[in-house]
Amino acid sequence: MGPVERAISNKISAFFEAEVLQVANESFMHSVPEGSESHFKLVIVCDRFDGQRLVQRHQSVYKLLADELAGPVHALALHTYSPLEWAEKNALAPESPSCLGGSKAT
Repeated sequence: MGPVERAISNKISAFFEAEVLQVANESFMHSVPEGSESHFKLVIVCDRFDGQRLVQRHQSVYKLLADELAGPVHALALHTYSPLEWAEKNALAPESPSCLGGSKAT
């Protein structure tokens, strides 16, 4: 785990007190130098999201990670669920699509 991934994980853990937190550095899937920390997928399941619209959930994550988004993080895939929604999804978040940008374009 690199420093950016660690910072994201620590901030999300402390603020949301999530039942489920998955932080995945997906930079390797993109046209970036090896070891980059620029593309992340987050799965967050917490009571705080109960009754919130998706845009409110995402706004709270963006606000919390403002420094990372202003700096090294280029892309953030967010999957935010209440515990009930997570159960209804059978505890599965969508897979990230393959990158077709940069040198990986067909």
